[in-house]
Amino acid sequence: MAIISHGRQYDRDVESAVAASLLRWGGDTRAARAYRALWMSAPASPPGLRQLSLALEPQPDRRAVAERAAAALATQALARATAAGITPMAFGDAAYPARLVPLVDPPIVLWGLGDPAVLAAPAVALVGSRRATPGGLAMARRLAGDLAKNGLVIISGLARGIDAAAHEGALDAGGLTVAVLGCGVDVVYPRQHEALVRRIGQAGCLVSELPPGTPPLPRHFPLRNRIISGLSLAVVVVEAAERSGSLITARMALEQGRDVLAVPGPVVSGCHRGCHALIKDGAGLVEHADDVLAALGRPGTPVTAARDGRSGLAAHMPPGEPLSVDVLAERAGLASHAALAELGLLELDGTVARTTGGLFVRLD
Repeated sequence: MAIISHGRQYDRDVESAVAASLLRWGGDTRAARAYRALWMSAPASPPGLRQLSLALEPQPDRRAVAERAAAALATQALARATAAGITPMAFGDAAYPARLVPLVDPPIVLWGLGDPAVLAAPAVALVGSRRATPGGLAMARRLAGDLAKNGLVIISGLARGIDAAAHEGALDAGGLTVAVLGCGVDVVYPRQHEALVRRIGQAGCLVSELPPGTPPLPRHFPLRNRIISGLSLAVVVVEAAERSGSLITARMALEQGRDVLAVPGPVVSGCHRGCHALIKDGAGLVEHADDVLAALGRPGTPVTAARDGRSGLAAHMPPGEPLSVDVLAERAGLASHAALAELGLLELDGTVARTTGGLFVRLD
């Protein structure tokens, strides 16, 4: 039987899965774990709202109240999804991302805005600090762009800092990107990313296990990290301090059997301490996109060789001559902030070094 919501037909199993996903006792993944266990025990008969409710709530009165509330919320969510062009993908459906199925706690429903087909393509997650350095932002953009040019979808969480830079790098290179949100896919957060959200919707997909209209709450973001890593073949931590939330994503990636890689950086500021800890624990070291491609065993267009020739700011720096950011920006015709970002990347590469007085010198 089909459910009709504002002119769009939904299969009964989809509506039932949506209702089941909205039980959400405790705001954790208990419901997801229970739903997957029920589904795997009888895949020919997907579990419904009542089955999941029985597995989660022993008290009949509380169970009945929760079931009625979840059913009503499901109707509202599907209506809102139809109005916004959002696609609900239920666990077990053909459209559901195959890489999420083996997880112990896959989302019962994944809501998508954009092109859900990109979720089946080979993908790499780039994550890192919200308070990223200019060098970290430049590295995230460059890595994302180079990986996108080699046919990989870039996945991240749309947060400020490294996440946004990774999405932008992929899009600027003509690639595809997926944003995994800690709110409904029709809710723009942070607000400053409204234009970026539109771009991702046109060249990728925004996804969330939270129904349309759900506001961003602190407890949502750690939960979405397992989806970022689950959709990916590997997770690259671009820049992370010792207690960075991106290390949660790295831990989940390891639990899911994904490759974990990290970008090293200067030791003085502490901005890369989390990355260094991962490398000490066995994470792959990433200096260029080639390192990620090699870890995945994927042939690709070598990107380091293409960068060996001096171009950009490096072409305006005679070896050994200390120069200020403003002088270099003027020589290269760049804004000062753009010149500083590129200098940070060249510093990571070992091409330039920072000297006294905030000057930069080319090392070769």
